[in-house]
Amino acid sequence: MKLTRKQVLAKAKASDLDSVKKLNCWGCNLTDISIFSQMANIEVLTLSVNSISSLSPLSGCLSLCELYLRRNNIPSLSELSHLRPLTRLRVLWLAENPCCGTDSSQYRLTVLRCLPRLQKLDNQVVTEDEITLALAEGEEVTTPPGSVQNQLSINGVPDAETENDPLNYNMEETNKIREELGMKPLSRDKFPSLCSPSTRENKPSMKKSHTLDAVLLLLRDLDEEELHIVYTATQNRLQMHTLDSETLTDSLQAQKTADIQH
Repeated sequence: MKLTRKQVLAKAKASDLDSVKKLNCWGCNLTDISIFSQMANIEVLTLSVNSISSLSPLSGCLSLCELYLRRNNIPSLSELSHLRPLTRLRVLWLAENPCCGTDSSQYRLTVLRCLPRLQKLDNQVVTEDEITLALAEGEEVTTPPGSVQNQLSINGVPDAETENDPLNYNMEETNKIREELGMKPLSRDKFPSLCSPSTRENKPSMKKSHTLDAVLLLLRDLDEEELHIVYTATQNRLQMHTLDSETLTDSLQAQKTADIQH
């Protein structure tokens, strides 16, 4: 069943779509929610207990703060890629959909990696430790097959023309991180040329250098909450590297001692 403009206005008791801030369509047997591509001002949306399979119409609902999708037919967590632009989204209820799978722990980490701004997922409060773990261990959510983003590379430039371009690599790395944080991608003209032509000859070095450049560019646009998430994740990574170094040192010292004894 398709949700129509007339039904939306009747349910919300509104005269136009722009004025609708809250809408409850619980249990309406909906399959087509394309109407929401015209409702950028919606803030709280209840779509639980329907037959919805695609979230693409919600990608333009930039004011959305709460979204309830329990018991629908969402087939894959890749559909969450459509929610990345929704930087105000804080509450999501996605349970009892096919995309949730059987591993509830991994499902939660993957959702939080894709949408790290969430404060509540499936009626459970999200903690800072969860976000840190999700960024490290959650699976990456890819764009659904057949979407516009998948048909072209960034800015519509064919991959064959851009795969060896250091600036393009920098741009892809930065926008990949921005997507994971629910931020809008940057256009090519926003990127300075951060490498010399000689780096083309050394791809491993280029990749490492541009990953760092991408992170540094990203930091300029993060707010205090997002910077705190990055800070916590960085501390955990540094602790892991420290432990690895100490373990290696202890191992080498033990080997040296054993060699002397022999």
